[in-house]
Amino acid sequence: MEQDITNQNINNIRKQYMVWFFGGGETRDNRFNVFTGSFIRLMKQIMGDDFDFIRGIYYNSSMINVIWTLNNCQRPVKNPHGNRFINAASRQIFSNGYNPDIQLILVASSTGSIIAAQTACYLAKQNRERLYFRKPILLGLGSSIISKESELFKKLIDYQEEGSIGNIVFDDLLDEDDNSHGTGGRNRWEAWSNAFGLMFPLLSRKFSGPSFLNIHPEKGHIHRKRSQTVRKALDYINILLIKHKLAGDNYAEKAEAAIRKELQ
Repeated sequence: MEQDITNQNINNIRKQYMVWFFGGGETRDNRFNVFTGSFIRLMKQIMGDDFDFIRGIYYNSSMINVIWTLNNCQRPVKNPHGNRFINAASRQIFSNGYNPDIQLILVASSTGSIIAAQTACYLAKQNRERLYFRKPILLGLGSSIISKESELFKKLIDYQEEGSIGNIVFDDLLDEDDNSHGTGGRNRWEAWSNAFGLMFPLLSRKFSGPSFLNIHPEKGHIHRKRSQTVRKALDYINILLIKHKLAGDNYAEKAEAAIRKELQ
């Protein structure tokens, strides 16, 4: 990866900001749930070429994506360069329009938050000498099962303290009643135990219903219900671009205008 990055042509069109979005595990390159499709559409309206979404990072099987998520949400992967998700994401980030002065912003939802966090750890480690990005990477990790007690989250904080990672928006992007938050735990046993508890709450002493498998638009699990709403996309944009101004004042103003228009 280091050689790939070094060989990049960094004299492309200069940008101030670049937001890359990691969708949830149901996302495919041409298939999105309501939230993901709405978020991509609105962010494109607001930021144009300064926004794009990461493609080709998931398996065709949703079950395999779930297994990968539960097994990799606790600590940075040992061989990130050889990981198909991290490698695919990194190659897109260092594609057309890359320059070292850009403000790189990685935002994600659900399963995508694990890949975004893993990618951020990898890039932050490579960028300790500011060879590839002169500004700290900004993160927005939403609807995430990542636990703040996990080695993965603590490593993000370590890189933040070193200056390779800047603002990490996490708590603001969590739905208050979503009991899947932080259930990735500190190890795989905790992740799998919590996953079964979320799926079968009647058998669990820890979780209450509805089941995470329930996708009913009104009676289903809130994590699944919210993924089928435009409102979630508007909330994410409000938090990321307006409240935290991750992409500066200009895009904060454009975000406000886009939200007003969408709500008319």
